[in-house]
Parts: sequence; structure tokens; C-alpha cells
Amino acid sequence: MKVFITGGTGYIGRPTVQALTRRGIEVTAPARSTHSARALSELGATPVAGALTDTDVLRQAASRAEGVIHLGVDYAEGTSDVDRAAAEAMQDGAASSPYVHTGGAWVYGDTDGVVDEDAPTSPPAITAWPLENERRVLARAASGEHPVVVRPGLVYGHSAGLVQSFFVDPARDSGAVPCIGDGSNHWALVHVDDIAELFVLALNAPAGSVSTGVSDQNLPPADVAQALSHAAGCPGKIDSVMIEEAVRRMGPIAEAFALDQQLTGARARRELGWAPTHLDALAELARG
Repeated sequence: MKVFITGGTGYIGRPTVQALTRRGIEVTAPARSTHSARALSELGATPVAGALTDTDVLRQAASRAEGVIHLGVDYAEGTSDVDRAAAEAMQDGAASSPYVHTGGAWVYGDTDGVVDEDAPTSPPAITAWPLENERRVLARAASGEHPVVVRPGLVYGHSAGLVQSFFVDPARDSGAVPCIGDGSNHWALVHVDDIAELFVLALNAPAGSVSTGVSDQNLPPADVAQALSHAAGCPGKIDSVMIEEAVRRMGPIAEAFALDQQLTGARARRELGWAPTHLDALAELARG
């Protein structure tokens, strides 16, 4: 099998490329620089010169593959437009081959207890545009194409990702891990290696399907902050901040961190055979 993947050198992209190549799958991925091309080659993938804005490159590469996984994000101005155009180009190229699109669990907003993919969506402002792009992607199933959406929870692991950037790294400078409010809400977590496996399995998901990628670890941020304080070298030091102060420090993503979400990945386990293996987030986060 041949798979074209965007974002192959990113946080989730690297373990996803490795999960693909472990299965003997031939992987190609766009590279914006010689550094990225070298990194992809070291992962076992074949680099293709181009970026997410090079829609002709994406379309042609997708047409030569038997499956596409879109993990890349362009954080420059116009992120939503770039993502939409890239998705459209790759879906045009993929035609009836599987196209796996990255969404996010934050689109569910606050949940009333533990919910699955059938829950209503109520995204904070920062995740409103990804939801709209998801809808455009999934709508193409009606014309015989094969779109699939994976919505990862809050991804952690390998001392990287959002948890590292917004909580551990600042704590190393300030001496305390920030915690929004009293931290009694819940985060739906998933390890980066586990979500990578789900993206690969999603190539076999039914057209038009959505899978929530969480490992059923719905933990209070207060507990997570305690674990992170060990990783940050300031055990037990927590800096409780109100949402307004959190937004000032972190930007609009703070509103997503303040959500109270309890989600289950049971559907992906049942229908795709997904089997997360990292099931003690607090221990792993404490180790850093």
C-alpha cells in the first residue's frame, strides 16, 4: 500500500509515519525544506518537495497514493483557508481512496458526562473553523468519495505537545504549573503513539465516519498539574489562575483547556480494533 501524509515531521506525524512503515506501507510526504526532507528520509518516508499551500503538488501526490492522511497545519495567516484548500486538493486527487482528515475533540465543547461521537458539537472559538472544514470533508462521501475524520483528544507524551508548551515549559521559568480555575473540569487525554496508531487504522474506516481518539482517561487538570509539577522540577507547586488571566497568558486556547470534557474512544476500539497501550497518563506526565 502507498500512503501520502502531510505533517510527517510534526508531533503526531512522526509516530504516524513510523506506524505506517512498520506495517510495510510505502509513505510519501511533502517537505518544505532540506531539513524536513532529511527528517522524513530518516523516518523511512519519501519526501516530495512542497508545502500545504502547494495544492497542485498535494493533488498529484494524493492521486498516486492508495490512501491519504492529513495531519499538517499551516499556522501562518489564513490557517483555515489553507487547510480547506489543501483538503480539497487531496480529496480531488484521492478520489475514492481513503482520505483521513484531522479534527479535534474540543469541537464537542463541554460534555454532560461521558459522551461519544454522537454528542452534539459546541466548539470554543479556536476550534470553530476546524469543525466547518470537517463538515466540508465529510460531505464528499455523498459523491462516492471516502472521507474519514479522526478527532484526537488532548495529545500528550514524549515531553512535547500542547501540555508541554503551555504548562511544563512556563513552569520551568515561573516555578509553578498553571492551572485554570480549581482544575475540577476534565481533560480527555490520549498518548501520541496511540493516536498515531488510530490514524493508520482509520484508513480502513467506513466512508463518512468519525472516530474520537481518546484513551478513556478523563482526568481533572488539577491532578494533571500535580503530575506536571514533577516533570517541571517544581513538585507540588501549582499556580491557580482565573480564565481571564489564562487567556491573557496563553491566548484563546485557554478557553479550550478550560472545557469540561469526558469522552470515550469505545467506537474506535470496537469498529477499528484500536487498542491504546498508554493508560497511565499521570505517571507518564510526571516523568516528563
